[in-house]
Amino acid sequence: METKNAVSALAALAQESRLAIFRLLVQAGPDGLAAGRIGEALGIAPSSLSFHMKELTHAGLVSSRQESRFVIYSAHFGTMNELLGFLTENCCGGTPCLPATGVECCVDETATGP
Repeated sequence: METKNAVSALAALAQESRLAIFRLLVQAGPDGLAAGRIGEALGIAPSSLSFHMKELTHAGLVSSRQESRFVIYSAHFGTMNELLGFLTENCCGGTPCLPATGVECCVDETATGP
């Protein structure tokens, strides 16, 4: 992932409603959710939801498809994984540390706080 794409994705997620939408779509899986269901689940008005979906789509984090009279949105897992890879690619001097590897990255168990 290029830096400019990572910045775009992070900027899109740096807003409470958009982060909540993206997390909901990740939970929904590849089948996604209709726009109305997203709005209902998160209490977001249709006009606001449309704005947020545009931002997430522009960042490549969400894709949409038409099914009958519904617009279905899905998380773009490829972009999500690329972003995670970008954020962790140089972690711990190049030692793989993604959760799937089972290796905890640069954990100082004696440290306190965040």
